Amino acid sequence: MNKIGIFFGTDSGTTRLMAKKMAKLLGDAAAKPVNVNRSTAEDLLQYDALILGTPSYGVNQLPGKSTKVEDGCWEEFMPQLQGADLSGKTIALYGTGDQEKYPDRFAHSLIHLYDWCMAGGAEVVGQWATDGYEFEHSPSVVDGKFVGLVLDERSQSGLTGERLAAWIALVKPALQAKLTG
Repeated sequence: MNKIGIFFGTDSGTTRLMAKKMAKLLGDAAAKPVNVNRSTAEDLLQYDALILGTPSYGVNQLPGKSTKVEDGCWEEFMPQLQGADLSGKTIALYGTGDQEKYPDRFAHSLIHLYDWCMAGGAEVVGQWATDGYEFEHSPSVVDGKFVGLVLDERSQSGLTGERLAAWIALVKPALQAKLTG
């Protein structure tokens, strides 16, 4: 596919809203964002450049019906992707979370997408500094950085626009390189 695929899971709509904002910032380079509960593995795997987003529900797991996401989410979608070969794909990740309410597991679901990408051989881009966040622990921090962009619409919504713009500027060159190369 000659566009950047954007796939997300959502319950309250925040992760979907962020996907739409990212698509707008990417312009013509982005495909229309797709909710994973309305998608297939083939839909996602057709792209060489991807942005994947997840909310954080439950405790250290992917969001889905077991975490009371009524329409399903990544928990139900990931089995379709088991064993997928991601070599040659460049993937950027983002997640949403609430650092005040869940400081001990902030944005915890993001690590599961990261682990899947790494196991499949993808190049993951867009690691994000933890500076400016206030939390105790996040499994989504690897080597001192978040494995992707983390957005907190409950506690730091005033920083979202700036963070989105900076992160898109960071990941766009690597993602666009997959479209031309």
